[in-house]
Amino acid sequence: MAVDASSVTVPRQPGGGDRTSGGPGREGPLRALAGSWALLLSVVPLGLLAAAAWYGQYVRPSADEWCFLPFVRDHGISGLTGKFYFHDNGRIANGWLVGLYAEPGVPGHQWFGLVSGALMVGLLWAVTALALRAGRMTVPRGVPLLVASVTAVVFLLATTNTYKTFYWPAASVSHTVAPVLACAAVIPVLLARGPRGRIAALVAAVFAGTFLGTLSEETSVVLLVVLAAVVLFAGQVFTTGVRGYARRWALAMMAGVAIGVVLLVTSPGSRHRREKFGAGTSMLAPDSLTASLHQYVHIVATVLSTWQYLGAVAAGLVLGLVARRERPGALLPCRPFLLTGIGMVAVLVSGFLCSVITYPVFGEHLLTTERTWNDYLLLYVLLLTGIGALLGRAVRRRPAGTLAVTAAAGVVCAGVCLSLAVPLHTLGHQMHVRAGKWDRQDQWMRQQSAAGAEVLPYKPLHVARMLEPFGKKPNGWPAGCVADYYHVDRVTHAKRLP
Repeated sequence: MAVDASSVTVPRQPGGGDRTSGGPGREGPLRALAGSWALLLSVVPLGLLAAAAWYGQYVRPSADEWCFLPFVRDHGISGLTGKFYFHDNGRIANGWLVGLYAEPGVPGHQWFGLVSGALMVGLLWAVTALALRAGRMTVPRGVPLLVASVTAVVFLLATTNTYKTFYWPAASVSHTVAPVLACAAVIPVLLARGPRGRIAALVAAVFAGTFLGTLSEETSVVLLVVLAAVVLFAGQVFTTGVRGYARRWALAMMAGVAIGVVLLVTSPGSRHRREKFGAGTSMLAPDSLTASLHQYVHIVATVLSTWQYLGAVAAGLVLGLVARRERPGALLPCRPFLLTGIGMVAVLVSGFLCSVITYPVFGEHLLTTERTWNDYLLLYVLLLTGIGALLGRAVRRRPAGTLAVTAAAGVVCAGVCLSLAVPLHTLGHQMHVRAGKWDRQDQWMRQQSAAGAEVLPYKPLHVARMLEPFGKKPNGWPAGCVADYYHVDRVTHAKRLP
């Protein structure tokens, strides 16, 4: 006799509920508390990010910006994009984004932190919420925002050089915003409904991949590793209903990235950069590979010893503890434990490959060029969040003490944010001091230039190990760009402010 599954009722255990979905006796108060608590707790990471954005008003040009500003002033955004393609590095999308913040001048640098920070939090929030919906999971209203904001705090502020990660626009565009945009490329897939929606998502994947391929070589490497893993292991990771489309989307994205990388690598600017640093086939030489591995091991040790990354685990733990399935007993569209294992391998492999392609340029300084780590550090942070969510699911199967574990995870999230507030305040003070000196010198140099001066003294103003004019050479780069910025023939090294 056929049985209608929808008419079958599973009897409840006395005094409790379904351990998978949570019974009303336990989960109702927990979810109600978590709803208001998550929104309240989100104020801590969001407040820290707001403070970081506020310090952005003290950002002043340094390093590459000295050259971007006068060029955009004289040739516009399109001119800078062409310069990137034909002379600098071949990164078309990168040149366009740099032109967007350089076109307003110094105010563009000051607003960059606020705009990019809000964009990154918003995108991570959207990805979290849509991924939960795609997984047929429901959570209290404030949890996706909490997870996204804590993830952003850890990614942006737990690094060993927050200035180069968040405040230096040239580095942020290439190595901080780029991986977040790569993560956000899944949004069209998560929004797709029906055949037309899925076709549109495939087309969007090609365009997004092409854009990212001309934005950052390192982010492209990470993307290709992750997408290759999706193609290879979709049969083991995803359920039957989604694995075929997951493969097609990954292949479409890989095709877009490949198009972008080919455009970049074959550009005159990329060839010029490789010739300048000898970064052609030398990166595959045994000595270079060995040195890259040695540097990468030190980077991994540094990252693993940074305890603030536990904030991502704690945020994921909260997520796993309070999430429940829309239909108890329904299968998830993926196998989370296997996906996590593959993610670990993807982080290690992509990180090493990023070290391989950047070592010929930075050499032994790769350890102090923290901005290049961010391309794969976001994947690491997301992986930690996923591990935390799996731990939360495991704890939730034993309802006793769930509320205490949730509260403890929330305390860890807040504690991580508070621990990062101290170095952020110190950096903000250093930026404030530099901004005052920079503005005073800037005003004086403009006055002297307007009065007809052709040679002006300039005192380098350093912050967070940023390169300033002259460097170790009497007339080293970017001193010539400073002269262009102030419309003088040349600037000389001054030992004190005017």
